[in-house]
Amino acid sequence: MDRSVEGKRVTIVGFGRSGAAAAKLALAKGAREVIMQDKRDAVELGDDKVLELARAGIRPELGGHRVQTLVDSDVVVLSPGVPKLEAVDAAEKKGIPVVSEVELASWFIRGEFIGITGTNGKSTVTALTGEIVKASGVPTFTGGNLGVPLSEAVGTPAADEGGAIVVELSSYQLERTYTLRMRVAVLLNVTPDHLDRYGTLPAYAAAKQRIFLSQTSKDFAVVPAFDPLMVAMAAAGGGVVQTYGGPNGDVRVDGDAIVDRWGARYPRSLLKIRGTHNVENAMASILAARLLGVQEGATRDGLSSFDGLPHRMQFVADDDGIAYFNDSKATNVAASVKALEGVDDGRRVVLIAGGRDKGGSYGPMRPLLEKKGRALVLVGEATELMKAQLEDLVPVRQADDMFDAVRIARSCARKGDVVLLAPACSSLDMFENYEERGRVFSAAVKALAGTSRQEEDLSS
Repeated sequence: MDRSVEGKRVTIVGFGRSGAAAAKLALAKGAREVIMQDKRDAVELGDDKVLELARAGIRPELGGHRVQTLVDSDVVVLSPGVPKLEAVDAAEKKGIPVVSEVELASWFIRGEFIGITGTNGKSTVTALTGEIVKASGVPTFTGGNLGVPLSEAVGTPAADEGGAIVVELSSYQLERTYTLRMRVAVLLNVTPDHLDRYGTLPAYAAAKQRIFLSQTSKDFAVVPAFDPLMVAMAAAGGGVVQTYGGPNGDVRVDGDAIVDRWGARYPRSLLKIRGTHNVENAMASILAARLLGVQEGATRDGLSSFDGLPHRMQFVADDDGIAYFNDSKATNVAASVKALEGVDDGRRVVLIAGGRDKGGSYGPMRPLLEKKGRALVLVGEATELMKAQLEDLVPVRQADDMFDAVRIARSCARKGDVVLLAPACSSLDMFENYEERGRVFSAAVKALAGTSRQEEDLSS
């Protein structure tokens, strides 16, 4: 594949932050013409944003996807999550390269990549790994699906030789990568998610597996030791497989510490992030950073300075002896299970869940709800579906909105309990994204804190 846009006509499909960054990058790298397509119009996108790109020399083409524009392009760049489009299919049939934003950005980066993907935990592992690598003194970029598009790394010290790029990669971003090469590729897990897009779990897993696509014997593939499927997926690539967890992982738990095969020992008390799943996340980060050459001292500094990410098992408040946690990022069933596992044994949970269903079963939540659940408060489109699968385990209450859900959860909880937002669903039925959902939850908790709380009789 020709890794250049100089003198070419480049069309970007999807006017989000990644798309805008890709358009500016293509222009900066000498593209003859850059076109930005989106099905939305200027009013929906924001007139100021459209005007800014137009002034930069990027031609907006809004209100749909013109086939002729795409088939007349030299390169087509898809923003993450763009659905299947006949116009894009037509361009591919003509032999026009169709690549993702991260593929395009990688053409102009000489720093070494740590790439992290998986259904759950990838944002935390990316941020923690970035913190550890940065503590080593190496110029470091941390971003990708985490928030800052990879295209914005180009031109920074991290993108030069000797720099480090720590990038979270979603299945959407990996779908159209061809030459993107990870020095260290991390696959945390694959559980049912985005089945509305992929149809089957194997198809979704195949998109994740592309993180190993361009690796060579000089690279490393990192996966959990306790998951034979992950090990097999990594072994199918060209990198040297390294594992974490289990009794024999290259990084593993030994009593009250995380240890690695190089002899380092990191007390678990270093970690500020809570939950057993975050111990697994820390092991993945330690191993990824070590394989890039980061030594024990910097790893300790990174582990101890990382406070965690918003909306990922984030402590919100303790009110009347009840602890409130925001895990709005738990947008699928497996993530909600991890959140429930992260609550200390012996504490009961009032779980707030629901939103837009993403396909699959809520069955994996049953054992933990039965063991730890005090009550289940449901909100959003998936309420009836979740109720049908879970109502025999704990009392179920239905809420009109998030504020109502928090109010009901407070009344169901007892002193010593945890109220946990871990929705197991997308937020898009009621909110712009999971961040907004988490902010509304946290605001409701703080607004109700200190007010009278009438305990509800859950025996009925």
